Amino acid sequence: MTKITLQEAQISLGQLIHRLPPGEEVIITENDIPIARLVATSATQPLRKLGTLSGTVKYIAPDFDAPLEGFEDCSMVAQES
Repeated sequence: MTKITLQEAQISLGQLIHRLPPGEEVIITENDIPIARLVATSATQPLRKLGTLSGTVKYIAPDFDAPLEGFEDCSMVAQES
């Protein structure tokens, strides 16, 4: 963890961002008080694996898809005249 002043960060923000390795952080201070934290993220996001939450929903109410109370007249289906 590196600490730099706000003035130093303003002068070299671009260089600071590009030099920061993924997962590392820089604390930006003003008058020796931490005011911000700059954290580098990895350039690529890990791929999500499909199906990892399969089986986690244990119960669905029988009226799950029923219209909400007070919204019965707001149906998207065309009503017959």
